[in-house]
Amino acid sequence: MHEKWLKYAPKLLFDRKEPFYPVRIGVTELKDGDQSPSFRRRFAFDSADIDYVLEYAIYWDYDIQHLYELEHVWIYVNKDGTVGDAEASFHGRYLKSLLPDRSNLDGTQVRLYSQPGKHAFSPMPELFKLMPGYRTCTDRDAGLDGLTLPEWFDKRPVTSEDTNEKVRLYLYNEFRFIPDETFEEYDYEQPQELFVPWQSLFEEIPVRIERELAKIRLFSGE
Repeated sequence: MHEKWLKYAPKLLFDRKEPFYPVRIGVTELKDGDQSPSFRRRFAFDSADIDYVLEYAIYWDYDIQHLYELEHVWIYVNKDGTVGDAEASFHGRYLKSLLPDRSNLDGTQVRLYSQPGKHAFSPMPELFKLMPGYRTCTDRDAGLDGLTLPEWFDKRPVTSEDTNEKVRLYLYNEFRFIPDETFEEYDYEQPQELFVPWQSLFEEIPVRIERELAKIRLFSGE
């Protein structure tokens, strides 16, 4: 299974000053009509050529503004094994991620840029600069949101204003940065550990969050 996941895994490009990289990628194979297990969407294939979609739920311990970060890439695989389409998450929504001329497709891998610090995906890095707060979010507003979790996550670690403030100070003091705007391709190190079934990642996330909170409390002097 890992061979298939790696074959279609997107090529991710990060800003040279990016402080956070993926720590786990949960993969799910979905058919026409299936509901994503980790994103609010149901799939409706618009081509009879498509066999299935591989959903890559990419997890970071941090976004530059909060603890917990989950972004997505969807690769539509044709019945002949070629890539038919691709989409990726962008600030709670998703965008088409295969350029019309397919110039960002290398064989079976789509090249995607990750917004510095925020990790939204786009085949064109220029799109990030159109986002309000593109620069302030990684510097002045680092840590602004504290600990965030989606409503559907039913294994929610306990949070509070005190916890959010500790997360904010940790991110602001330790990780704020100004993007370099030079992007480098990410190397999937130890893919046997990085790529896991989505359910495994789902069960691991609360453990990772509690571990990071313990680290933050030590940083705060507790």
